[in-house]
Amino acid sequence: MKRKSIRQLLGVSLLCAMLAGALTGCGGSDGGNATGGGSDSAGGTGKEVTLTFGSHQSGLPTSGIVQELAKDYEAETGIKIDFQISPDAQWRDLIQVKLNSGEAPDIICVDSPIGLASSIHMDQYSVDLTDKEWVSRMEESAKSAVSVDGKTYGITFAGPKMYFYIYNKEIFQNLNLEVPKNYSEFKAVCQKLLDGGYTPIYECTTNGWHQVLPLFETGGLWLSDDPAVYDKLNANEIQLESISHLQTIIEQLDELAKAGYYGPDYLSNSWENAKEALATERCVMTVAEMGFIGEVAADYPDFGAEEKLGAFVMPWGDNQSIGVNPASNAYFINKDSKYVKEAEGFFDFLARPENLEKRLAGQPEINAVCWSGISTKYSEEDQAFLDSLEKANVVQTSVNYIDSQWMDIGKDLESMYTGAMTPEDVVNSIAKRRNDQAVLQKDPGWAE
Repeated sequence: MKRKSIRQLLGVSLLCAMLAGALTGCGGSDGGNATGGGSDSAGGTGKEVTLTFGSHQSGLPTSGIVQELAKDYEAETGIKIDFQISPDAQWRDLIQVKLNSGEAPDIICVDSPIGLASSIHMDQYSVDLTDKEWVSRMEESAKSAVSVDGKTYGITFAGPKMYFYIYNKEIFQNLNLEVPKNYSEFKAVCQKLLDGGYTPIYECTTNGWHQVLPLFETGGLWLSDDPAVYDKLNANEIQLESISHLQTIIEQLDELAKAGYYGPDYLSNSWENAKEALATERCVMTVAEMGFIGEVAADYPDFGAEEKLGAFVMPWGDNQSIGVNPASNAYFINKDSKYVKEAEGFFDFLARPENLEKRLAGQPEINAVCWSGISTKYSEEDQAFLDSLEKANVVQTSVNYIDSQWMDIGKDLESMYTGAMTPEDVVNSIAKRRNDQAVLQKDPGWAE
């Protein structure tokens, strides 16, 4: 009898505990990302708010500076940021599904520009930020990448992207090599490096994006033939297959791979190992932004990257203009979020001049941010070099249905390298996907 009473008492206690837990859960269930608490930091709601921040791997700096700034924001406001990171190759499809199903995170990181017909159309899903004070401090080219019809929907930070061949100047000097100005000279340099016992180029296909850069960062070649080529492609007045430079460069990529200039392991190389490859002088060149030099310097301080490494324009197809990409990863606030005010507060925090300075200092791969009043990290020599170059907008931010198939193009190039596709097959595959996407989007240029 005594045991029975004890069991009954324990049962009542357990039931009370369960009821208390259920009541606590109901009190904190607003939106699924808040927990009960006494904090009044979330605009007087009496809750501790956690904002979900969805991004792809390359959407956030590898240095962790954004997470560090998020911790600063939490210390100031009590609002936490929960970062949810997905693989690059899956993110575009994943976030589209989440947006369409109403399950997207509070803050979303995606590539811009958002005005292209082939973009994710963040203007349809995001909070209008046009009236925020900091919008006027973003540089115009960056603001246009996150705006549609004069309304701004996102915030972005990095200055214009420009991809070069980053190379070891010391090795070039030791082998009496000059910076190549055209493809023929480039090929000759690669052969001399190979003869000297070096892998000329660090290429990596496992990440899916890196091998695609030579195709579309060289849009200056397209524009030199016809300054209106981008508009004509977007209106479907000319076909992508008619751009001879595209097939030429694809053929050249294949030629260099077959000649061994990428080394034996390029099909299993990853971008994450590029810094080590150059710092150990296992490889001599790789395609990267100039800020890559700072990354190598930070990770391999004994190498002397800032003295040993330089940059030159990618000479594929005899190109000598630098491709400028004014767009970058940008952050947007889900208009269906229950915490729009708190997310706007985080954006306001990131846009403070002192936090822009902190971001620039803590992100070695960039040398500038796209904000007025913030000095760059470029040396006088580097700035003079950049100023001397002819510049042209890259294809992927100017022509519809290119950027949206970037990872697929990477797979096509892999197939070419393994012999499953020819250069002509790759061109036709890119063109077919582009046409299919345009028809799917009911693009007026493709209307029958």
